[in-house]
Amino acid sequence: MSAQNVTEDQVYSALRKCMDPEIPVNVVDLGLVYGVDIKPKNNVDIKMTMTTRGCPLHDTLVSDVKRYVSKIDGVGNINVEIVWDPPWSIEKMDPAAREKLGFGKPKLRFQIDYEKSQPLREGKFFKQEDGSLILANAKGQGFMVNEAIVNFWDSCDGTRTINQLTDHFSTKLEMKCQDSKLNKRLSN
Repeated sequence: MSAQNVTEDQVYSALRKCMDPEIPVNVVDLGLVYGVDIKPKNNVDIKMTMTTRGCPLHDTLVSDVKRYVSKIDGVGNINVEIVWDPPWSIEKMDPAAREKLGFGKPKLRFQIDYEKSQPLREGKFFKQEDGSLILANAKGQGFMVNEAIVNFWDSCDGTRTINQLTDHFSTKLEMKCQDSKLNKRLSN
């Protein structure tokens, strides 16, 4: 047993370094962490949720949470329990994070024309020692991603519109869409 007890503050501090893979906000400020309980032998139980039940990066986020908490000196076993009650909502976010992302404002800060905008990949991709995949933006902020996200990012070469990229990616993943206009575009 460690001579020093792990504290809730240490765990929350570690969790604030863990960014949601899809939204540039840490899991605490995003409101995903519902509770932290320190057990004997510095074992840590974390109760948290996801923004949606079908979150495709569920396993990635849980691994990321465990990785950051495991860096605390003397920490024991880490258990992450995903709960759906109460369900997550934007109101659970820290008000400063909501403001930063522009939630609750009547107008968007910018509009994107999906037929004309041609995204160009920026930043860099790398694999960490533990095998996790990271995309880092120009500011050096890293976001844990999966292979599908990397493939999509890699296809943003500035020559295709957002709609074309989405169509290409949907076809590649053999995803059917409900939009009849899009189905027509894909079959041509």
